[in-house]
Amino acid sequence: MRAVVQRVSSSAVRVEGELVGAIGPGLCALVGVTHDDDEAAAVRLADKIWHLRVLADEAGSMNRSLADAGGGVLVVSQFTLYGDTTRGRRPSWVAAARPEHAEPLVDAVVARLREHGAEVATGRFGADMQVTIENDGPVTVTLEV
Repeated sequence: MRAVVQRVSSSAVRVEGELVGAIGPGLCALVGVTHDDDEAAAVRLADKIWHLRVLADEAGSMNRSLADAGGGVLVVSQFTLYGDTTRGRRPSWVAAARPEHAEPLVDAVVARLREHGAEVATGRFGADMQVTIENDGPVTVTLEV
């Protein structure tokens, strides 16, 4: 599994103009799934997101995580994270898991974050989403498990 995680002042996702998920300060996690990922990978990814120390402490240094500071997480499924552009100009999506495999694993990431006590908002799996990300910093980190 792979995630692009951004520290945000706020983030929201809309589907056909309808607001389906929004958070204030926290993290936006764009999550991709490949074929050999399993529930254990989803748990490891969620734990990495929960403990990722990219939030500012009292001195303004990136020393705090959601576990320390709280805040929201917007989780958005993103199969394009497994786009392969090594040949030609059109990405290949062969490495991206099929929806029937990927959706339960994205759900498992969300469930694990909620078990930790995170305030989690989500997009809508498989939908054409408009994601607003107010990146704070900017801070962007790629996670892989």
